[in-house]
Amino acid sequence: MLSILPENFVAAAPEIGTYLTNCLGNKTRIDYGTGHETAFAAFLYCFFRIGLVNADDFPALVLKVFNSYIIMMRKVQRIYMLEPAGSHGVWSLDDHYFLVFYFGSAQLRGHQYIKPKSAKNREIVDAYAHQYMYLDAIKHVLSTKTGPFGEHSPMLESICNVIHWEKVNGGMMKMYLGEVLGKYPVMQHFFFGTIIPFN
Repeated sequence: MLSILPENFVAAAPEIGTYLTNCLGNKTRIDYGTGHETAFAAFLYCFFRIGLVNADDFPALVLKVFNSYIIMMRKVQRIYMLEPAGSHGVWSLDDHYFLVFYFGSAQLRGHQYIKPKSAKNREIVDAYAHQYMYLDAIKHVLSTKTGPFGEHSPMLESICNVIHWEKVNGGMMKMYLGEVLGKYPVMQHFFFGTIIPFN
């Protein structure tokens, strides 16, 4: 961490490093969940807070860096058979991830052809998963769960009935604030410091 930070930000390394360490899952419980995903988002946010990136960098941070992190964590999840961390099970979006759906729905806002209902069409999901984070997340769910989509992922299926991605995206943020950031079982493990203070 010290080697990638400019000299005047070296003091921030322990705090930023904590988020990086905590985004990889829990080594004792061998689990991974939305709190760990949130830790990676906090890791990226720290670079904005200390001025190493600006708002113009956000699309690249999400589409390149965050998406690469998700792809890596899916591999780790499969190899080490990570348990969901405090999963809501079928009543949440996914056992392990949330932000990938939020960012993915933002990426599809205003798309002319791909609509929320497209997530139920396996041909569309397979054809465009490499381009769109949301469809890639759906493909991952379909590859890790068995049975009808509506049974193992009723929340994701109900989202397919929303007409516009804008509404999906707005709803995702409300749900994230309530079900992840607003839940003590998730946030009790989150670290606050001088870069991201607890207010």
